Amino acid sequence: MATLSETPAEALARLRAVVARDPRNAPAWRMLGRALRAAGEESEAAEAEMTAVRATAFEPEMVAIAGAMLANDLPRAEAGLRARLKAQPTDAAAIRLMAELAARIGRYGDAETLLRRALELAPGFAVARANLALVLNRQQRYAEALAELDALSLSGGDAQDASANAMLRAAVLGRTGDYEEAATLYAQLVQAFPRHARMWMSYGHVLKTIGRQDEAIAAYRTAIACQGDLGEVWWSLANLKTVRFDDADVAAMEQALAGDPEPTEEDRLHLHFALGKAYGDRDEPEPSFRHYAQGNALRSAQLGYDPAGVAAQVDQAIATFTPAFFAARAGQGDPAPDPVFVLGLPRAGSTLVEQILSSHSQVEGTMELPDIPALALREARAMGSPRDWIAASAKMRPEQLAALGAEFLERTRVQRKTGKPFYIDKLPNNWVYAGFIHLILPNAKIVDARRHPLDCCFSNFRQHFAKGQAFAYDLAHIGRYYADYVRAMDHLDRVLPGRVHRVIHERLLEDPEAEVRALLAYLGLPFEEACLAFHANTRAVRTASSEQVRRPINRDGVDAWRPYEKWLDPLKHALGDVTESYASNRV
Repeated sequence: MATLSETPAEALARLRAVVARDPRNAPAWRMLGRALRAAGEESEAAEAEMTAVRATAFEPEMVAIAGAMLANDLPRAEAGLRARLKAQPTDAAAIRLMAELAARIGRYGDAETLLRRALELAPGFAVARANLALVLNRQQRYAEALAELDALSLSGGDAQDASANAMLRAAVLGRTGDYEEAATLYAQLVQAFPRHARMWMSYGHVLKTIGRQDEAIAAYRTAIACQGDLGEVWWSLANLKTVRFDDADVAAMEQALAGDPEPTEEDRLHLHFALGKAYGDRDEPEPSFRHYAQGNALRSAQLGYDPAGVAAQVDQAIATFTPAFFAARAGQGDPAPDPVFVLGLPRAGSTLVEQILSSHSQVEGTMELPDIPALALREARAMGSPRDWIAASAKMRPEQLAALGAEFLERTRVQRKTGKPFYIDKLPNNWVYAGFIHLILPNAKIVDARRHPLDCCFSNFRQHFAKGQAFAYDLAHIGRYYADYVRAMDHLDRVLPGRVHRVIHERLLEDPEAEVRALLAYLGLPFEEACLAFHANTRAVRTASSEQVRRPINRDGVDAWRPYEKWLDPLKHALGDVTESYASNRV
């Protein structure tokens, strides 16, 4: 090996001799890479660094670690990696594997730090850069993820890596609202991989979002032709709400459900939800409810939701967010009026409200943005209370509230495409954080979209969500969640009168113009006829209601719970008197 007394040229010569004799000597390749970078030989240094990464694959120690990772034996893999990195702290391949391990258990911040270190040691490590893009995407840092993917595309790489990176790019573009670009990319990918069922399904998702429904259905059908037991694509067809399954479809789903080998749990629950929709469309409530109940039971067991946690959070918000609390913080936060928060429960008509508002010349619709919960929970962790954002909010200084409001505006800037002065964040669950929204963005508007509790709650029970909404898979849990939501919003009405505008879904259906005029007046906007012709709006819509809001106002979903009433006692009991009083506190 090179010694301290050697000149750089001598060290390079000696290291080159070592790797020539032993091409699998990863430590020597790493030292050669550092020496070449010090000498300004960037291209040759990059090749040496990557040769070091490749050489580790042949080492028994790394083979054992990789085997543990493949078997998902993370404790054994972590022990091996820690020992490896203690002995060889600059092993970029081992650092990348440690990052993968961190990402698997949801420690994305740790994974990001490790991946950046791996890239510092080996800037040309394409797999590590692709992993970094994925980790940034999972942290909702989409612009940064795209920047890493741009760097990968410039560096080239083999066709398989390029395809994987293109798939990730298409997914990220879907999160930044660049749907047309995502659709173009997926169109290229499905041509390259015509038997890739999940790719066809992802293509269908984007086509649905941009209103190309017939093409979306064709993409989903192609995915089914590629893999008939893929439950998620059957549910994707059902989730369009406009497709009625024929006898052959129902038979195919029942056959997939009873398949040998047994389908995975994820496939089973998706098939149950799709069959629930199929039998419901046939006016057969008994098999419909049976399938919904089975699908919900599977998902509920996976999520382990505890309704007491939400109830306790509402209790804490009521105790903390008093008139005096808000009065002491008046004028704090970022003063920008740009955001319009449309919140409530899922399946309450919030997509309709968003579509109406985004048909106005001064309002842009975006999507359900994850940023408010992310900011609130991040601050709670920083203050030592991982979930207690309410206590963290109470400790925040004026400049901190203003900085958080400004950060929300900056984080969501990537979603704004039109330059309109106002934009919508339609994340339903933001009702939990309404007090936090008021603190950091006191001039933002808050619209509470509310629907009859039995229609709303049973609609949630019939809906399988792509992620989150853990409350929605048990009738009693849904009822308690709805009751807690009403309790929280009623409290906000008392302590901040007029702060929230409520849109009652049934009233909107009965008298659209009056309700739309009242909504626009709350926002300080002039009435525009386009808001009543919202179904003509060609904007992209991501939610499960995408096809419904492309039709004129109708009453199709009203009283949809009634054929199932004999099975809904747990829901009714959990709701209590909210069924009668849900619309009584109109603002």
